[in-house]
Amino acid sequence: MRAADPASPAPPPGHALAPWAVRAETSRGRLHREPGGDARSPFGRDRDRIIHSTAFRRLQYKTQVFVYHEGDHFRTRLTHSIEVAQIARSIARRLRLDEDLAEALALAHDLGHPPFGHAGEEALNAFMRPYGGFDHNAQSLKAVTRLEARYAGFDGLNLTWETLEGLAKHNGPLRRPTPYIAEYDRLHPLDLASHASAEAQAAAIADDIAYNNHDLDDGLRARLFTMEEAASLPLIGMAHEMALARGDWPEPGRPARERLAAETIRRVISLMIEDVVSEAGRRITALAPRSVDDIRAAGAPVIAFSPRMAAMNQAVRDFLFTRMYRHWRVNRTTQKVKRVTQVLFSLLHGGPQMLPDDWRERAGEAGSPLAAQVVCDYIAGMTDRFALEEHRRLTDPNVPG
Repeated sequence: MRAADPASPAPPPGHALAPWAVRAETSRGRLHREPGGDARSPFGRDRDRIIHSTAFRRLQYKTQVFVYHEGDHFRTRLTHSIEVAQIARSIARRLRLDEDLAEALALAHDLGHPPFGHAGEEALNAFMRPYGGFDHNAQSLKAVTRLEARYAGFDGLNLTWETLEGLAKHNGPLRRPTPYIAEYDRLHPLDLASHASAEAQAAAIADDIAYNNHDLDDGLRARLFTMEEAASLPLIGMAHEMALARGDWPEPGRPARERLAAETIRRVISLMIEDVVSEAGRRITALAPRSVDDIRAAGAPVIAFSPRMAAMNQAVRDFLFTRMYRHWRVNRTTQKVKRVTQVLFSLLHGGPQMLPDDWRERAGEAGSPLAAQVVCDYIAGMTDRFALEEHRRLTDPNVPG
């Protein structure tokens, strides 16, 4: 039985929501009924539950491109999620959307990522292909609806329908949902054939903005390419010229490399946010939505880059793919961590008796589809650090199990 939070305060004065924003007072509620709320909105409660979850804490030692021990200043999934949340809130505020919902979705969007970034995901997907594959978006939904075990009355976090909808389909309608999303949708329908709310779309595009810019920053920090090479791209070059035009640099003459890179990337982020807000304004004006249902029923997202910005953003993606994601140093790390993931899966799927007690009880017979799914969930929840240690425990006879 779904129930709305009993306390759903209105937004503060001066922050009236747009007619097409999600409204806390009309939330479709939670799958499991709970006692009365507090001064927070339902989406504020969702955000806080996500922040206090085990899966969120683990993001501290899950990496994007570089393994955790390669440097203290490279991004992790945690720092990335915080950056996405900041950008999502900025966009939501400018467009008069529900900031709490946008922030909750931004903070939760990477909860399903396995260790070792995309390398770990590719390895898990290869093993899980006979059982429906592995998708980090579906795993994020699974984390907040099943795997978290923090409450007496239910598994998961019992988030609102709007937050779950945004997690499931923030990238657009799901015509062919993954097995877990399809299974959950049968229990708690999420209207998978429609677009998600504008808040979910804001979180999704905030992810794109943060992702490219922090990879630029990390690539520069790792000296995989230079700022001069990156500035050959139209978007980066524009921001770079704007940064150089400042007349108040502390250093005499040309500013220090690190300071100039930070100022350039800050300006790239600002240019992208301004573009999104302007393009969203044009699309919303053309659509003339009267409610969030009109946003969901639209034939295209309302929160998006303009065609010009989309092309410039794609140029950045292509540059990063060639100069960073396929750099020989990154390739070496990718192959090593894929091998770690493959060994973990093979050993544990073939020998689920080696799993910790609570996982072993759920795994069933060695080599079975059930064992594959349980082992996949176990590995997906690992941090980089824990995965490397578990690999040592399982493969090195000199390391205690």
